[in-house]
Amino acid sequence: MAQRTPPGRRVLRVAVVGAGPAGIYAADALAGQDDVPVAVDLVDRLPTPFGLVRHGIAPDHLKMRALRETLHHTLDHERVRFVGNVEIGTDLALDELRRHVDAVVYTYGAAGDRRLGIPGEELPGSLAATDVVAWYCGHPDADRPRVEDAVARARDVVVVGVGNVALDVARVLARSPAELHPTEMPQHVLDALAAAPVERVTVLGRRGPAQASFTTQELRELGHLAAATVLVDPADLAPDPATEALAAADRHVARNLAALADYAGHEVTPGTVSLRLRFRARPVRLLGTDRVTGVEVERTTVDAEGRAVGTGELDVVPADLVVRSVGYSGHALPGLPLVGGTVPHEAGRVLRDGRPSTGEYVAGWIKRGPTGVVGTNKHDARETVAALLADVAAGVLRPGGDDDWLDTLRARGGHPVLLEDWRAIDAAEVALGAVHGRARTTLHEREALLAAVRSAVAAQEG
Repeated sequence: MAQRTPPGRRVLRVAVVGAGPAGIYAADALAGQDDVPVAVDLVDRLPTPFGLVRHGIAPDHLKMRALRETLHHTLDHERVRFVGNVEIGTDLALDELRRHVDAVVYTYGAAGDRRLGIPGEELPGSLAATDVVAWYCGHPDADRPRVEDAVARARDVVVVGVGNVALDVARVLARSPAELHPTEMPQHVLDALAAAPVERVTVLGRRGPAQASFTTQELRELGHLAAATVLVDPADLAPDPATEALAAADRHVARNLAALADYAGHEVTPGTVSLRLRFRARPVRLLGTDRVTGVEVERTTVDAEGRAVGTGELDVVPADLVVRSVGYSGHALPGLPLVGGTVPHEAGRVLRDGRPSTGEYVAGWIKRGPTGVVGTNKHDARETVAALLADVAAGVLRPGGDDDWLDTLRARGGHPVLLEDWRAIDAAEVALGAVHGRARTTLHEREALLAAVRSAVAAQEG
C-alpha cells in the first residue's frame, strides 16, 4: 500500500471495494485529510476504474463522461493504490481481506435490474436497460450476442420507464450514425446501431408526466436529435388539479411540463425516427410466441397518492425490442448483509444483527439505493468517511495485519491491474480511437483489456 507515515504513527489501512464515483470520493476524502496517516486500496472487479462514469453514463454525453479526468486525480494520489481485476468474494474472500486491513468501505454500487413482473418478460427481444447500457458502453460483462440480436431486428422499440436511463436508451437508439461517431463506443456497437432498422421508439410512463423522474435537461436534449422527431399526445398533458398542484409546488415538474408542451402536436417528419413519449400507460403483457411482437398496455389514471390505477382500457403497441428501465437493485457480496437491495447501515457504519460491525462501512448506491446524480456520492462518501475517522479517534477499530493482501492474491494466481497497467489500457484505447478518427474507442472484452497490459509490460521488458 502507498504510505506516508509520520514517525511513531501507524498507517491506517483501508480497502475501498468499488472504484466508481462513490469509491473514488471515499478514497479522496480519506487521502485528503491529515489527522490520520492512511493508505487506501481502491479495489474493483474490472480492470478499469470509474464504474458508472465509464459504463453507465451514455457515451453521447461527452461532457459528463469527461468527469473521469477529475476522478483520476484521486487515483494519482500517493496515498491511494488502484487495484483492478480483483473480485472480492471470489478471488479473495471478504474475511481474508478484512484480516489484512483495518477497515473496509463497500462502494460497489447497485448494478442489477428490477423486473416488470408481467407475462412474456422472458421472451427474446425483452431486455433490461442494464443489458443495453452495458453493451453500448462496452462493459466486459455485456451479453453482446443477445443484445445485438435484438437490436438487429428492432424496427419498433418500446422503452418502459421515464427516468434518465430510459431517455438515454431511447436517445441512443434514435441517433444517426454521424451523431454517434464521435463517442467512445466500441466499433462493433457503432456498426450494429448504424445497421439497426429502428423507425419508431415509444417511451412508456406508467403514471402522468408530472410524476416522471427524468431531468429537464435530458428531456430537452431529445429535441436536438438530427434524425428523430419527438412526439407527445396533447391529451397526455391535459390539465388536472393534481398535476397543476405539483407544478405549482415543484419547479422541476413545471419545467418538465413546459418542455413536453413544446413537443405536443409535432408530426412525424418523413425519413426520421419517431420518438413518442406516452404517459398513463402501464404494460400488462409482452406479446409473442418465439420473440416479442408487441406490448399490451393499460390506460391508467393517477390517484391522490400519485399511484397508477388501471382503467381496464387496453391497446397494443407493436414492438420488436422492449427495454425495461424501472430501476436498479443491489446484490450482496458473499458474507455481507443485504436488505431490500442495500446494505443496512447507520451513518455509513455497516449493521450486522442491528449493531455496527467494527471496521465495515458503506457508501454510494449500495448504501442509499440508486438515487441522485454522480455528485451526490461525494456528500454520501464524506459522511461515511467521517464515521470511519470518528471510530479511529475513539479507538474502536481493530488493527489488521501488516502484510500486503496482494501477496496472498498473487500467490494463488491472481493478476491485479495496478495504476500503471490501467495507464496502458488507457493508451491502447486512445490509440484505437485514432485508427477510427475518434478520441477514444472503448476496449470491451476483458481479455483485450488485459492484453493491453501484457503488451505494455513486454515493451518495457524488451
